[in-house]
Amino acid sequence: MSGDRGAGATGVDPQQLWLTSDQPRRGRRPAYDRAMITAAAVALADAEGLDAVTMRKVAAQVGAGVMSLYSYAPDKEALLELMVDHVSGELPTTLPSTGDWRADLKAIARLQRALMLRHPWLPAALSTRRTPGPHTLAFLEHALAALRPTGLDGAAKLEIFAQLTAFVAGHVSYEIAQAAVSRSPDRAAAEARYLAAVAADGEHPELAEALAAPGRPLGPEDTFTRFLNRLIDGLDSD
Repeated sequence: MSGDRGAGATGVDPQQLWLTSDQPRRGRRPAYDRAMITAAAVALADAEGLDAVTMRKVAAQVGAGVMSLYSYAPDKEALLELMVDHVSGELPTTLPSTGDWRADLKAIARLQRALMLRHPWLPAALSTRRTPGPHTLAFLEHALAALRPTGLDGAAKLEIFAQLTAFVAGHVSYEIAQAAVSRSPDRAAAEARYLAAVAADGEHPELAEALAAPGRPLGPEDTFTRFLNRLIDGLDSD
């Protein structure tokens, strides 16, 4: 997001953001609220990307003055926090655990991937530290319950969830980039010619051997499942 005043030196105050009402204590109820502002920002990001989200554009979407929005989201970092938690509300949190924690983690990862593909700006938004809001905390609670059969301590379970989320965010970013390449046949062909030339120069025998190996299914679902299995199946519950 650009064109807005930046976050203060101390960053977003999570208690003020998540535990304080956004409604005025006195006077007439405003025509918009924090949820409407956040939904407008999410719609902008979905349509035009994260950089397109500014307080001015969001204000125009809800029919408000720019300065009035700062009482709901004091800066762009706070708005981004609200946006992340807003879309996290799309994640189901009532699915029962199967008792097979690896299978449950894989199901959680697939839910996260689907969410990030619906909102392609989300991986970038998660690249910096975020304070979990109510929807994010509900999904975290679901993930920690799925990890209960491991017997791991709380810190280890939190680390696993963070590792899983980082993996999914990174992979979705890769998927989005690959999709962009696939929409440009000339670029894809140029990259293939380049790799073939490098493999044939005698300087990269390991790469040449790897490129000569039989191919694997390259569909997005197949690739994600393959990588996810490697990650989850290799986790140690000791």
